Amino acid sequence: MEIKKVGVVGCGIMGSGIAQVSAQSGYEVVISEINEELLNKGLASINSVLTRSVDKGRLSQEDKDATLARIKGTTNTKDFSDCDLVIEAVIENMDLKKRVFAELDKVCPKHAILATNTSCLSVIDMAKATNRPEKVLGMHFFNPVPVMRLLELVKTLLTSDETMEMARKFGESIGKTVAVSPDIPAFVIDQLANPFILDAIRMVERGIATAEDIDTSARLGLNHPMGPLALADLVGLDTILLIANALYDELKDPKFAPPTLLKKMVAAGWLGRKTGKGFYEY
Repeated sequence: MEIKKVGVVGCGIMGSGIAQVSAQSGYEVVISEINEELLNKGLASINSVLTRSVDKGRLSQEDKDATLARIKGTTNTKDFSDCDLVIEAVIENMDLKKRVFAELDKVCPKHAILATNTSCLSVIDMAKATNRPEKVLGMHFFNPVPVMRLLELVKTLLTSDETMEMARKFGESIGKTVAVSPDIPAFVIDQLANPFILDAIRMVERGIATAEDIDTSARLGLNHPMGPLALADLVGLDTILLIANALYDELKDPKFAPPTLLKKMVAAGWLGRKTGKGFYEY
C-alpha cells in the first residue's frame, strides 16, 4: 500500500502542524474540526506560518500556494473516506479519542492506517475501539511540528510490522527522524522529559531559583535550545500536568508526582503560551 492521502483529526496547534508538513511534502490532506470557527482558525494558522517562511526566504510563494492547495478543511468525518492514513490530534481525553477511532473505523477504507498523536495515553485502548487494531499505532509529533525533527512511533502488542514500516516510511518522507517506543505510559521521550520539567517547577516552588535562572542554566550549562520552564510553557502546563498524572497513576513513582505549583497554575488558567501567561508572560 502507498500512502497518498492523509487525514488529520483536529486543527489545533498539533493538528495544523501535522497537516502543514504533510502537505508541504506533497501529500493531499484533509483536516477536520468540530465547527467552522475552529477550522478557520487552524487553517489561518497554517497560512500564517507559511507566510512567515516566505517572508524569511525559506519558502517560495509558489510552494506556499501549492501547499495550501493540497489542504482541504472539513467538519464532516465522512471526508476521510478515501484517506490512506488518518492521524488523530484531538485533546488528551481517552473517551473522546475512543469515539474518534470508532468513527474513523467505520468511515475509512479497510486498508487505512489509523494513528494517534497522544503524548501519554494508552494506544492499545484506542485500537480496541476499532476492528483493525493491527493497523493502529501512535505517531507522536512534537511541538512545533514543522520545526521538531523527531517522530516517535508507538507500537502496541497488536500493531503489525507492515503498519510500522508504512508509518516509518511516511515519517521519513515528511522529513522526520523516526524513533520507536513500546506502548508504555508517556512512551520514551516524555518519560525522560517530564521529570526534568517537574524538578524545575519544584525548584521554583521551593524558592531555590527563579524560572529565568533555571532556564538560563539549562540553556548554557546543558546546551539545551530552551530551558525546561520555557518548554513547559510551550507545550502547555495543562498537558504537562496530564502527562504527570498519567505517569504517576500508572507507575506510582514519586518523580512523576505533579508539584502543587503546577496544579495551582493550571487551576488559575495559566497554561503558558496559549493563554499568554505561565512561568513567563507572552
